[in-house]
Amino acid sequence: MRRARTTAAVLLTASLVLTGCGAGGTDAGDKAGGARAARPAAQEPGGGAADGSSGAASGSGRAAAEAPAPQHVIRTASLSVEVADATKALATARAAAVDAGGRVEDESTERIDDAYLASRVVLRVPQAEYDSVLAELAGTGRLLSRKADAKDVTDQVVDVRSRIATQRASVARVRELMDRADALSDVVTLEAELSRRQADLEALLAREASLKDRTSLATITLQLTEERKEKPEDEEREEGRPGFLEALGGGWNALVGVVTWVLIVLAALAPWLAVGLVALVLWRRLVRPRLAARRPAPVPGPRPGGPAVERNAAGAPVGPEAPETGGVPEK
Repeated sequence: MRRARTTAAVLLTASLVLTGCGAGGTDAGDKAGGARAARPAAQEPGGGAADGSSGAASGSGRAAAEAPAPQHVIRTASLSVEVADATKALATARAAAVDAGGRVEDESTERIDDAYLASRVVLRVPQAEYDSVLAELAGTGRLLSRKADAKDVTDQVVDVRSRIATQRASVARVRELMDRADALSDVVTLEAELSRRQADLEALLAREASLKDRTSLATITLQLTEERKEKPEDEEREEGRPGFLEALGGGWNALVGVVTWVLIVLAALAPWLAVGLVALVLWRRLVRPRLAARRPAPVPGPRPGGPAVERNAAGAPVGPEAPETGGVPEK
């Protein structure tokens, strides 16, 4: 088991060393090739100063060495334009992108306040047609705002391509080691290493594809809004005046609201009204009759408009108004 692990480790180390040597050899070969290209034709073995083909090859090599590396730029822009008809302007923007060799990536349209339309569209156009399409879109109406941005990602593109080349060589080296491995443990270890390196290679390829897409096609975001139309004063006045059905509906709603609030108030007062009714019944049936029975009988007084009646110390009337006693004198 220890021998198998040692063998796998030796194979992996050899793979890394050979990969580094391969990359160094490639760089050295490139430098040597450049030196040979820059060397005069008279110094080439088997050649002469009058050899036209060697001079042409040397000139082409120097031209290739002096040619600047291509730049990779990500271009984005956003426009806001006010138009008379958003639908027509949106069709014009679509046609401009398609005619330039691009495409429509995203689109949305909505109606605001039931008065006018607003549209937003994202266009992808080739870098060569970026300026012309931008000018055509800005001319569809009254330009409200414009913003453009350019980001140079040449270093990122070169770095990713270099890493991809190195990773591909590393994957190929591990596969060669797998072909020569005999022990099962070595094969398992190499397969795990191969899977990891392939995953790294796929991530680099995806990043390269993303950079290629963003640098080959520019992104333009266009916002279209329609002009607000002013309504005549007569139309506004008529819109502000309620109609018969609106007035009827408003009155009905007010009535329902009042009845609802009255019922709510009655429901809130119902417990208090019930207690008050019980108290009133008890007062009339129990308390009031007892209070009436405790009151003294009223003393009869003189008749209204008649003569005053004299009374003695015992309270009995005396004089002509005194009642007859049947002719029996008082003792």
